[in-house]
Formats: sequence, structure tokens, C-alpha cells
Amino acid sequence: MTAWMQVYKKWDSFEELDPSLRLELDRLKDDYVKLEDSFYKGLEFGTGEMCGLIGPGTNRMNIYTVRKAANGLANYLLANRVNVKDRGVVIAYGLGLMSKEFALEAAKVLAFYGIRTYLFESVCATPLLSYAVRYFGTTAGIMITASDYSKEYNGFAVYNENGAQMTLEESERFISYMGLMEDELTVPHLEQKELLEKGLIYWVKDEIDQAYIERLRYISKMDHEEQLKDKDLKIVFTPLHGTALPLVKKGLEQLHFGQVHVVEEQAIPDTKVSSVISLGLEENETLQMAIELGQKVDAEILLATNPNGNKLRVAVKTTEGNYQVLTGNQLGSLLLDYILGHSDPNVYRNSRMIKSVITTELGRAIADSYYVKTIDTLPSFNYIGEKIATFDSSGETFLFGFEESDSYLVSGFVRDKDAIQASVVTAEMTYYWKKQGKTLLDVLDDLYQKHGYYLEGTSALTLEGKNGLSEIQEIMNQFKENPPMKIAGLNVRQVENYEKRERKFVEDGVVENILLPKENMIKFHLENNAWVGIRPSSIEHKIKYYFGVCEESAENSKKQLSSLQSALNKMVEESLKNQRINFVS
Repeated sequence: MTAWMQVYKKWDSFEELDPSLRLELDRLKDDYVKLEDSFYKGLEFGTGEMCGLIGPGTNRMNIYTVRKAANGLANYLLANRVNVKDRGVVIAYGLGLMSKEFALEAAKVLAFYGIRTYLFESVCATPLLSYAVRYFGTTAGIMITASDYSKEYNGFAVYNENGAQMTLEESERFISYMGLMEDELTVPHLEQKELLEKGLIYWVKDEIDQAYIERLRYISKMDHEEQLKDKDLKIVFTPLHGTALPLVKKGLEQLHFGQVHVVEEQAIPDTKVSSVISLGLEENETLQMAIELGQKVDAEILLATNPNGNKLRVAVKTTEGNYQVLTGNQLGSLLLDYILGHSDPNVYRNSRMIKSVITTELGRAIADSYYVKTIDTLPSFNYIGEKIATFDSSGETFLFGFEESDSYLVSGFVRDKDAIQASVVTAEMTYYWKKQGKTLLDVLDDLYQKHGYYLEGTSALTLEGKNGLSEIQEIMNQFKENPPMKIAGLNVRQVENYEKRERKFVEDGVVENILLPKENMIKFHLENNAWVGIRPSSIEHKIKYYFGVCEESAENSKKQLSSLQSALNKMVEESLKNQRINFVS
């Protein structure tokens, strides 16, 4: 009997198995492909979170895998933090299926160890969880969220006492404690009635919302007199059936943005996300309803937050009356330039802008022009949160952080990406430039003319199933072990292998260390300021590619970017084809 079959048999024979999971397990009993995928491994905890399909099995999100994670967190905290029982843990949840149930299951496990929990009474935007950890002074936070994955998924994200998602080192130690509980079906826990009787649960209502909104007021770059003026800016906002609507509306109202038009069809939180093509913001079709309303009310800018309220996509009205959607790199660069242009130059010396290594280099160019230092991190916003935490002792000042994935942070009172902050500052920035007779597109063009036409793109290949993961890893191995000397006709100048944490200069063979954590990723720096990054997804069965170019004109940048993307797609397809030929033979 195979190992996964033994685990399946254990679940199948467990008499107290949750009834809904029992029904699903019975339905799958003859589908050996799905059964194997459900049981061949445990659900993996990546950088700060685990996420998976909802259903029965060790490789699925269900009450048993959630309990196991909560049990690992309880033991990790008791061994590594002080006053854990009194300080407690904050638990919040988003719109995903079973989110409230999973949040309560985590609280029941923590309560078994005498750890108090602050549990949000209703769904909330992810940035509020980060803020709540710092507000209550807890030892950790848990966010039950499907992130940007489809509604069949849910996840378990862990935040440290600084309000950022766990660092790599913390995650590794936490995972080791998770491994101590071999049988997820028998994790100890209390029942809800016992939590209430022992006073081990505190229901969080609206106090965090109110405190957050008050802090939000102070991130404005306008003086007090300007804040109080009514602003003639027409805005369309959609929360895409998510959690950000009340906070974004209040944030805009307190700065006197009175012409905010909400896409009513997408205003009500909805786990089915019936009117949205994609849970994420990558597909511009997601903004179709916002565009239609924008045209109706003649809006100058459209704001769309993802269901978790931690990512923002923006569209700007063009001179032709259409709407142009900004990429995450473009909006991040505009926000950075606005913030730098409205900050006290006396703080520049110790100020820091933070971005990931696959985020546009336009950000660095803008920061350099203000003599502000840029700090690079690995992809994933938890690294930005981790870096901000070090500033308390280093004397540095956080100025702005962003990633290409529509993720931004303006103020460090939150230590995670925050679309609510970004929405309010984007509206303020648009209003400021309108008074100067410019749109955001005009300002973006100014930045390109000053610094160069930076353009970026992404692509991905999905390879499902157990074999898909092996194929993805083999593609990565090919690029690491036999790195190309040219991509799309451009010579490779440097090869950065983040798994080995080394940077090799091709021309002279010099190798230097990369002072970042280990990561399964490789990046090629090419001539003419072009670059390519390749990494597998830590959650989905995907391998992702990232491209960046900087030419003297927009037309040349578009051509070079397209050429890079075509070349890399061809290289990956060839690698996959060779794998499968070798496997058959």
C-alpha cells in the first residue's frame, strides 16, 4: 500500500470525521487521481502562509489542517515569546468559503493552551489584521484568507508581533513545531462554549476600524487647510464584492472627496464574486463595471480593490474619453514620486524606499533623483514588513514600499500591503496633479522622459498535479545549471541565483554573495538595462516569469519586452518538451 493510500485509509476509517468532509471523501472514493493529490503530502506552509483547495485530505484546507497549523503556532509562541497567554493572538478572516469556521477552529486550539484570542466578529480587510496585532500588542495574528486565488481555495496566514507576515526564519521554526503533531485528526481543542466560559475569546467589533481611520488621516501630504476643502474630483470605486468599501469611503470622506461613485453591483461582500471574472486584479476585464460607471458619470479616475482590500488597481481617463489601466509598477512609481515630492527633504538622508527585486527599476531611478536609498527584497510583501521592523533600531525611516503585483504601503502603522492607504493617497495625488493641469498619464510620461521608458511584463505556465510540480522544478534546474548566454539576442551580463544566494558576473566570472534569504528564483541581467526573473509559485502549480526593459522610446520598450517574453516562453516550452521526451523514452 502506498504512503498516500495509508493516510487516506486513516481518514476514511476515522469515525468522528466531520460530516461534510465525509460526504466529499465518499464522493471521491473511486477517483484515485484526486485522492492521491489530496493525500500525497501535507499542505505546505510557504512564506508566511499556507493556502490550498478546500476539501478532505492532508493537502487540502479543512478544519483538521487548520487545527494542525494552530497547534503548531501555539507551541511555537509558548516556546519563543513571552506572556503569550495574556497577550494572546488576533484572528481575522476574509470572504473565502469556510473562513469564519476556520477562524473559530484556530481559536479553539489556541484556547486549549490557555491562549486568549481576539476574534473579529465579521469579515475584514487584511490590512486591519496587521494593524490589530500592533493595536492590541498580541504575540501573533492569523488571517484566514484565500488571498487572490479562486473561490475553491482558502488560506491560513500568520503574522508576527510586528504586524508583518512571518519572516523566513520564523516560518521555518513554526513549521518545525507543526511537524510535532503527526496526526491532524486528533489535535487537542476546546469547544466554543468552553472558550466563552473561560473568557478566552474577545470579540472584535468596530474599534479597530475607528482607530485605523484615525491613523489614515495623518498619511495625507496635504496641509490641514487643504484637507478641509471640498474637492472637485470624480472618482469611481469598486471593492469587487470585497471588504474595503467602508474604510475607503470613510478615508476619502474625511479628506472631503465628495464625488465618489460606488459600483453598487459589486458593493456587497460576496464569496461567490458573481460579477467578477477573476478574484485577482490582473485581468483588466475585472474593471468593466467600473469603466461603464466611469463613462456614465464622467469620472477622472477609477479605483478597484481586491476582495481582501490589500491590492489596488487604478484606471485613468484619457483625452479620448477612454480609461487606461495602470500597472502595479506604474502606479507604484507615481505614488513614490508624489510622496517624495511632498516630503520634507531633511528626512531624505535616512529615508528608505523598499521594493522587490522583480519590481520596476523606475522606482530606484525616481528615488535616486531625490537622493533616497532603495532597498531590494525578495518577492512577497512580508519581506518589506520585516525590513520596516528593523528601522526602529537602525534609525532609518520608511517612506514607501511597493511590488509589481498591485501592492503598496504608504505608512508603516500597517506592516503589510494596504490598498486602503493606497486608494486614499492615489485620489489625493490625482487631485493635486489635476490642479496643475495634468492627469496621472501626463505625469507618468514626464517620469519616462526624465528617467527612461521603463516597461515590465509577466507571464506564467500552469502545470497541474503531482507531475506538474516535478516538471516546474526541473525547468528551474535547467535555468540554474545551464544558464543561457543570450535571451532574445541580448547578452546576459549577470546571473543571480537566489537559491545559492550568489551573483555571477558573466564577463569575468567574478562571484559575489547576495545578502538576501534563500529563494527558489533566478534572475538574468541583460545588456541595455533589460532583465528576466523566473520563479515557481509557492502556492499554485505555476512557474512565473518577469521581464523588464528600459529603452529610449515607448515603442522600442514595447518591442523589446515582447521579444523577451516570446524568447523565454520558447525556452520554457523546449525544456518541458525535452523532459517529456526523456520520460517517455
